[in-house]
Amino acid sequence: MSRKRFYSYLLIVAGTGLMAFAIKSSYDSIGLVTGGFSGIGIMLRRLTTGIVKGGIPIWLTNLVLNIPLLILAFRLKGGRFIGKTVAASFLLSFWLGVIPDCDIAGGDYLLASVYGGVLTGAGVGMVLSAQAATGGTDLIATLLHIRFRAYSIAWLLQIIDGIIILAGIYVCGLHASLYAVFSVIIVSYVSDLITEGGKFSKAVYIISEKYERIADTVLHDMDRGTTLLPAVGMYQREDRNMLFCVVSKKEVPVLKEYIKNIDAGAFVIVTDVREVLGEGFLEY
Repeated sequence: MSRKRFYSYLLIVAGTGLMAFAIKSSYDSIGLVTGGFSGIGIMLRRLTTGIVKGGIPIWLTNLVLNIPLLILAFRLKGGRFIGKTVAASFLLSFWLGVIPDCDIAGGDYLLASVYGGVLTGAGVGMVLSAQAATGGTDLIATLLHIRFRAYSIAWLLQIIDGIIILAGIYVCGLHASLYAVFSVIIVSYVSDLITEGGKFSKAVYIISEKYERIADTVLHDMDRGTTLLPAVGMYQREDRNMLFCVVSKKEVPVLKEYIKNIDAGAFVIVTDVREVLGEGFLEY
């Protein structure tokens, strides 16, 4: 096994462990149904407490719901698509089975939603960084997208998880469900921060008569590449030259200072870039 592959599976193990710990230590203890198969598991556990001692375990619900879904995904999308997802879904069920029940938040809904959201978001971010998913509603949304191309996977996922959260109102009450929505927002923010936060760069567009001097400075003083783009100023219908370059966030102040010293009247646009692949940035 290559080092990169080993690292990705290490992320999956740690990420699913964090997710399971958040579920067992905050969500399940006070009934925060935040969507996904774990949310269904929390509801089933509460509904079956009088039938089965302690209710149906969350790990069992997660496992039983994922198995047919993974089989269907294999038939529709192939083995390469679900490779790491199989490992992640089974590992999540494993962690849910071995981590003991606890209530670290002490029954505090706000603390549980924040604490659980941060841990779950960190776990989800780690799993996504390994280019995997834990199955569940994410996989359902992906498979539904095959049939409903007009709707994005993210939109389908929101609908599915929204239905689960609404069902949580009936089982766990409105109070807990409102905090569950708050936790979902935190999960989304933290997971995005982990998967994309360290990859943010800045795209800079520069329109200046002294574009050659600016380009030379970017190339030699900053050791960054730059591209010359032809442009037309529509007000006076004049041909212009525009420089385009991508730099890190830390390099933006340096670049602006260089531009200011060369041409204080330059027109500069700085915008966010979600991810940059290639030499000088991230590897493919």
